[in-house]
Amino acid sequence: MSSTGYVTLSRQGGLMNEMRIVANNIANAATTGFRQEGVVFSEYIRTAPDQPSLSMSRAQVRNTSMEQGALTQTGGRLDLAIEGEGFFLIQTPAGQRLTRAGSFATSANGDLVTPEGHPVLDAGSAPVFVPAGADVAIAGDGTISADGQPLGQVGLYLPADPLQLKREDGVRFDSPAGVLPAEDARLLQGFLEGSNVNPVLQIARMIEVQRAYEMGQSFLETEDQRIRNAVKTLIRS
Repeated sequence: MSSTGYVTLSRQGGLMNEMRIVANNIANAATTGFRQEGVVFSEYIRTAPDQPSLSMSRAQVRNTSMEQGALTQTGGRLDLAIEGEGFFLIQTPAGQRLTRAGSFATSANGDLVTPEGHPVLDAGSAPVFVPAGADVAIAGDGTISADGQPLGQVGLYLPADPLQLKREDGVRFDSPAGVLPAEDARLLQGFLEGSNVNPVLQIARMIEVQRAYEMGQSFLETEDQRIRNAVKTLIRS
């Protein structure tokens, strides 16, 4: 394959990767707490002795948008939304994870948990206890009160190193560098934060990526036919 073909193939691979990410964004446009993803294209230069350098593109780095999603009032006493920068910290079988999805419930033993049953952690990284049947109020700083008596505080955290933040699934993130308290974040009880995906912009981007991929595919087919014709001409001569 010619150098031109390798360059085009590297671009096609990046576009295919971006298409998958855009499609996933659109599919999660209505997912509570979902963070939109994008890809970062970078240049990879291959060098070899006595040969011209070859520049190819790569699209393996993902970036996550941390823009605020729309807040919807639900009235649920254990529905919580974060206003500003910050995450809830939850305990999963794989370790502690960060999330913005605040649709919580109580377990059989009174712990505040996610829909999957993962405990929500307080400001000291311990499970949050919510008495069954109590009139629960949650203040902006996360303080939980039942029947007027303070019980604990829902923890709000930030990744210690945002560049190391890794998406684990749609709404959960791993922070290998650890977490820090989110000083400026504020909780809203009875609200949920929606996805921060803009469906219109994502559909427009999908169309752009699809057209760019089709152009690359057309170029590869033309280049392949050119090489075939050149080989036939050489054989005949």
